[in-house]
Amino acid sequence: MAKVPTAAVAAGGLVGGYAIARWTKKRPLGGVALATAGSVAAYEWNRQAGPRAATALTTAYVAAFAGSHPLAKKLGAWPAVFTVAGTVAAASWAVTRRAA
Repeated sequence: MAKVPTAAVAAGGLVGGYAIARWTKKRPLGGVALATAGSVAAYEWNRQAGPRAATALTTAYVAAFAGSHPLAKKLGAWPAVFTVAGTVAAASWAVTRRAA
């Protein structure tokens, strides 16, 4: 089975969580998707790069989610979500690439 990069899992959680919440009009359902992807990513970050990196990347993931809300007021909802997802993906890739 092919391994999915943690950068894609984290970015997918942010984008997918928003998409689910928006299209179903059920914010808690989007939150479940966001939390599930975040948990999978955190587990893999810990496995690949250790607990300190996992803590930092998990904090960045949560901050990206929170930061997307005020950013959406300036850029629009989708551009804000894609911006924070890309930022978290880049950070994840940089950290896990070094650990490999």
